[in-house]
Amino acid sequence: MILYALVATLILAALGLSVQLVTAAVKTGQLRPRPEALALGAVTNFFDTLGIGSFAPTVVWFRFRRLVPDRLIPLTMLVGYTVPAILQGVIFLILLGVKVDPLLLLACMIAMVAGGFAGVPIAARAPIRLIQFVIGTALLIAAFFYTLSNLGMMPAGGTATSLPLSLSIVTVLAHFALGILLSFGVGNYAPTLAMLSLMGMDPRLAFPIMAAAAGFAGTAASVRCIGTLKIDLRIAIGLTIGAIPATLVAAFVVKEMPLELLRWLVVVVVTYAGLTLLAAAARKADLVPDDPAVTAITD
Repeated sequence: MILYALVATLILAALGLSVQLVTAAVKTGQLRPRPEALALGAVTNFFDTLGIGSFAPTVVWFRFRRLVPDRLIPLTMLVGYTVPAILQGVIFLILLGVKVDPLLLLACMIAMVAGGFAGVPIAARAPIRLIQFVIGTALLIAAFFYTLSNLGMMPAGGTATSLPLSLSIVTVLAHFALGILLSFGVGNYAPTLAMLSLMGMDPRLAFPIMAAAAGFAGTAASVRCIGTLKIDLRIAIGLTIGAIPATLVAAFVVKEMPLELLRWLVVVVVTYAGLTLLAAAARKADLVPDDPAVTAITD
């Protein structure tokens, strides 16, 4: 019963967020998506559904093409990728959700939603230097997890479908922190997979937890972003529209494909982007004036 309710709520959340996004775009004359964002959303989310991830490659492209100011990169991705994340959550809940402890699933989602809602004002008001440092560190962490995955060193996990009370509490608290980090462009997939696997859960069962939690948390944060930030909605809408069909193709059509070389390429590119961001943060003065083009935060 809880599973059906979660799936229905996710679908409603996707519809509500889509309406808000389109309404805001119409009001600001930004309804037409940017073609480059359409292509980017399609490519990154195709491989995101296959487990490679979308946040880190998107940061790399945003910075390479200078499409989005560093300060707004995390929140632009959050708005653009939330609906596709919800779609992934629905798919994984239907395929694997019935095997997961429903109370653990629900608690993780609630915690991550709270963190996602709390994280937006923190990320929005953070200095550019801090944003660069957090994203750069996150990219290097992502590269580390990618490397472990490529080498077959990620935790093998166990066969458990639930956790004891003590580990459940740790997991819920961790999801609150992961919800906050979403607003800084730090994806929750790799950390969730590693954490639950180390705790002895079946790694496959991490997918419905991490995807559904990301969908709910992203909705809470995105609703707040759209109402408080002047992000480029043409890019956000382009990411969303491009990602949806790519997610469906990856989830329902692709069975096997040689991803080893691509995974190592992701490691190299993401590591390079992370290092350049950290270098940029190190070069910034301690007090960096706000960019007037992106200073649009309201209380």
